[in-house]
Amino acid sequence: MRFLADRCTGRRLAEWLRTKGHDVVEAETLGLDPGDRALLERAGSEDRVLVTVDKDFGELIYLRRVVHAGMILLPDARVPQRIELVEAVIDHHHQALKERAVIT
Repeated sequence: MRFLADRCTGRRLAEWLRTKGHDVVEAETLGLDPGDRALLERAGSEDRVLVTVDKDFGELIYLRRVVHAGMILLPDARVPQRIELVEAVIDHHHQALKERAVIT
């Protein structure tokens, strides 16, 4: 899978995803913060699932209908719990994610 890790998710989460074989871009490596909409659009254009703690993305997706490739919204919790939750999401949606990866 391809992910874009928002600045607020933590470097350890991005590193963990990489150890699991995922392609991860960290928002902090992209320069100055371009804003939520630009970040979501970039993730969508690169077919990356956005991983974030920022609830503002929900408005962009559901109210503003910004095109995206998916989003994992995590609670403001410690990094080990975030990793555990992302792992659960990937495990739960493994087949759908696998099929999507083959299609794209």
